[in-house]
Order: sequence, then C-alpha cells, then structure tokens
Amino acid sequence: MIHLSPLNRRRLRNFRANRRAFWSFWIFLVLFVTSLFAELVANDRPFLIRYQGALLSPLFQDYPETRFGGDFLTPADYTDPFVQELIRSGGDDRLDPGERPGWLLWPPIPFSYDTIDYAVATAPSAPDARHILGTDDQARDVLARVIYGFRLSILFGFGVTICSALIGITAGASQGFFGGWVDLFFQRIEEVWSSMNLLYVILIISAVLTPNIWVMFGIFVAFSWTSLIGVVRAEFLRARNFEYVQAARALGVGDWTIMFRHMLPNAMVATLTFLPFILTGSISLLAALDFLGFGLEQGYPSLGELALQGKKYLQDPHLATTAFLTFAIMLSLMVFVFEGVRDAFDPRKTFR
Repeated sequence: MIHLSPLNRRRLRNFRANRRAFWSFWIFLVLFVTSLFAELVANDRPFLIRYQGALLSPLFQDYPETRFGGDFLTPADYTDPFVQELIRSGGDDRLDPGERPGWLLWPPIPFSYDTIDYAVATAPSAPDARHILGTDDQARDVLARVIYGFRLSILFGFGVTICSALIGITAGASQGFFGGWVDLFFQRIEEVWSSMNLLYVILIISAVLTPNIWVMFGIFVAFSWTSLIGVVRAEFLRARNFEYVQAARALGVGDWTIMFRHMLPNAMVATLTFLPFILTGSISLLAALDFLGFGLEQGYPSLGELALQGKKYLQDPHLATTAFLTFAIMLSLMVFVFEGVRDAFDPRKTFR
C-alpha cells in the first residue's frame, strides 16, 4: 500500500478529474507497454517449439538448423517452410501429418521489423490478411515496423527529456539561486551554446561518425537542456528571497537542500510546461532527420523512414496514412498527459 501525502493526493485527484488527460494516459500506457514487449508481439521467431518431446524457446536462444535435422550450422530460419516441416515431422518423415509430434507457437504478428517477406509479389504491397498495414518497399511488415518504431521513438524522447531536464534544471537553479558571477558566467555559456545551429552540427558529426542511436541521443541532449534554463532561473531568482528560504538558511539548511527540496517544487509548474515541448520536439526532430536522410543509419525501425516512403510511393497511400496517424496519435496523447500533469501540480487549478 502506497501512502501519499495530502498534497500528492490532491494532485492525483486533480489529474483523475481531468478526463482527457486521464484517458490519454491509459491509452498511451497500453500502447507503450505493448511496444516494450514488441518481441512477443511481432517476431519472426516462434515463442515455443516442441521438437522430439523437448520444448525450445528461439526467442532466448539461437538453435542451428542441424538441431532440427537440417544441413547448416547457421541459426535456423523459422520462416523457411523446409525448417518448419523438419520441426513438425520431429525428424521422422514417415509419420502421417496427424501423428507428427512437433509444433511451433508463433507471435500474433509473425514478422519482425527487419523481416523480408519473400512471398510478397510486389513491394510496397497493400494491406491484406497477411500484412494488416501492408508492406514497405523492401517487403517488410509495416505494422511490425510501427510497433518497434513507436518504442524506439518513445524511449528516445523520454531519455532526451529526462537528461535535458536534469542538466537544465541544475544549471538554471544554480544561476537563479546563487546569482552574481555564477549567473553571469553560465548566461554567457548558454548564449554561445544556444546560438549554434543543430542541423549544422549534425551534418558535421555525420561526416566524421556513423550516425547511430547513441550519437543522435548525445547531440539531442547537448542542445535541448538550454530550453529549460530561462524559466527555472526566473523562478529561483523570484523565490530566493522569500521568507521560507531565509528561514531555512537561518536554521542552517544547506544550499542544495533548499534548492531542490523547498524551491524546486514551486518551480515545477513552469518546468513541466516546457517538458512536453522537449519530448515531442525530440521525437519530431528525429523523425524529420530520418526523413531527410541525416538521422539513424539503415536497419533501425524508423518512423521517419516510413514517412519518406509514403512520399516516394504516392500510389500506395497506406504508407503515408500509417506514418501520419502514428505521429498524430503518439504526440497528441503525450501532450494531453503532460497538460494534465502540469495542471495537477498547479495549486491554482481545481477540477470537479
């Protein structure tokens, strides 16, 4: 049983009373948890295999084709009908189909984000019973790529937002609380740093390093933290001479304790106002860079690449429609949730 303080209980009641934010939170939570277990939802490997009386789990261990009576020592390709027949026959082709002891238990979507379906005649292909949202130009299942791309985008956005918030809040709080030369010094650094163009930096780094998820993550964090400094600095400049701060100083409370235990909660409303912009901005910018060809390298389940294919193949509207609806639903839900959190922390707002 979690015991909440009266203040946190009031915040929770306010968030629940905001129906749009409350239902957006649950819808987003269902989608996000589903994407976290994407390997169990969309995968070209079975959950379980029963072969010669033994239960095998290809999701957690690679098995060579020779394990099922094949000829190669490489990992088995479970989408190959020959390998499936080897497993179902249990190593004995003389048995009738009804007597064969082997079976395969597949995920709901038997394709991963990089699985190429060689049974597709032309790519991209329109939605059908085999591919609910169709395939892209490489005959990969669009629904599987959306699930994996949704997870990648959300985790990337949350990671950038958390790291940027930690750096920006610490820097802004230090400037506003201590003032003087600390404020002047960091203000000059912020002015120089924020004047650099992010796209130019990405172009320069892409010419030296192969762009991957970690390189892009570092670049985004390096240029996102400055957006929080101004509002946090203003809140701390306003509150540092309040009576409760002076009383805490008189009692011998340390500066960092005063900043983050007593002053930061009062600045949370203004801080939470900017967090949705960092979150949605990082996701949108990552997709835009992938759309322009300066983002992640080939092989990642990128939603921006899906949007680019929608632009290339106008005769296949399922690509552009899927990309648009994915971005619209994902960003709208996150904005609604953050609005509810912001209003819940605002003592001036009360929902009935």
